[in-house]
Amino acid sequence: MTAAGSQHTSESALAPGGGTAPDRQRLSGAVWAALAVVYVVWGSTYLAIRIVVETMPALLSGAVRFLVAGLLLLGLTAWRHGVGALRVTRRELGSAALVGVLLLVGGNGLVVLAEGRIPSGMAALLIAAVPLWVVILRTAAGDRPGRGALVGVLLGLVGLAVLSAPGISGKVSLGGVLMLMGASIAWSIGSFGSSRLPMPANPLTASTYEMLAGGAGCLLVSLARGEEHGLDLAAISTRSWLALAYLVVFGSLLAFTAYAWLLQSAPLGLVATYAYVNPVVAVFLGWLVLAERLTLPELLGGAIVVVAVGVVVSTSRRSS
Repeated sequence: MTAAGSQHTSESALAPGGGTAPDRQRLSGAVWAALAVVYVVWGSTYLAIRIVVETMPALLSGAVRFLVAGLLLLGLTAWRHGVGALRVTRRELGSAALVGVLLLVGGNGLVVLAEGRIPSGMAALLIAAVPLWVVILRTAAGDRPGRGALVGVLLGLVGLAVLSAPGISGKVSLGGVLMLMGASIAWSIGSFGSSRLPMPANPLTASTYEMLAGGAGCLLVSLARGEEHGLDLAAISTRSWLALAYLVVFGSLLAFTAYAWLLQSAPLGLVATYAYVNPVVAVFLGWLVLAERLTLPELLGGAIVVVAVGVVVSTSRRSS
C-alpha cells in the first residue's frame, strides 16, 4: 500500500478513474516484468519506511517523499502526454485531493508512524487486509459480493484477530497495531471512493494530484505534531536518506508507472495479485535485512490474512 499514489487493492478500485483494464489472452514478457516490479518494489517499501524512520521524523519524511514524487510525476506526465493532460475540472481536482489525503495521510502516514513501533513485516501483514475492508465497504454501499468474497472477509477477520493478539498481550505496541488498522481502513475508503468519484481520466494525472495533496497533508500534520522542532539534518543517517530516495524513485515513480501501465495491458485479476504477494516479500526482506522475527502466532495470523485476500481476489477474477 505504501508505495504509490494510487495503489488500489480491489478490482472495483484498481484504477484511479474507476476504469477497467482489458483482459488479454496472451500476456507479453513486458506484462510479467511490470508485475515483477510491482511485486518486489511495493513489497520492499515497508522495509524502506522502517529504515527511513530510524533517524527521520515520520510524517515529515512522508511529506518530502510525496511532494518530490508528485512534482517529478507532474513533469513526467507533461512530457509523455502533453501539458493538456494535467488539465482537470474542479470536481476532479477535489476528488483526487480527497483520495490523496485518505491514501497518503490516513493510509501511508499511519503506516509510517506505526513502523516506528512494530516490525515492517507485521505492518505489511496487517495492511494486506485492505481488500477485505473494500469488500465490506462495497457491501455497505449496496453491492452484493459473492459468497466466496464474504467467506474471504470472515477468514481475514479471524487472521486480523490473531495478528492483533500480540498488541493486546503487550508483546508489541498496541498503538502501532491500532494505527495500522486505521491505515488499512483509510486506504480502503480512499480506494473505494476513487472508483465512484469524478477522477481525472488519465491515471498518471490522478496520481500526480493525489501525491501532491497527500504530501501537503503530511506536511501540515507533521508541523502540527511539531516534528520540525529539534530537527538536525546532520543526525539523519546515510541509509535513511538512501531509503527515502528509494521510496521516491522506485516506490512512488517506477512501481506506480508499471502499475498504471498494467491496468491498461493486463487482466485486473492478475494485477490484483500483488495484494497478497507484497506481504510475503515484506516479511522476507524484514527478516533478511533487519533480522526481524515474527512469532508463530503472528506468522499464522498473517498467513490466514494472505489466504483470505487470495480468496477475495480469485473470487473477483471469476466474477469479472
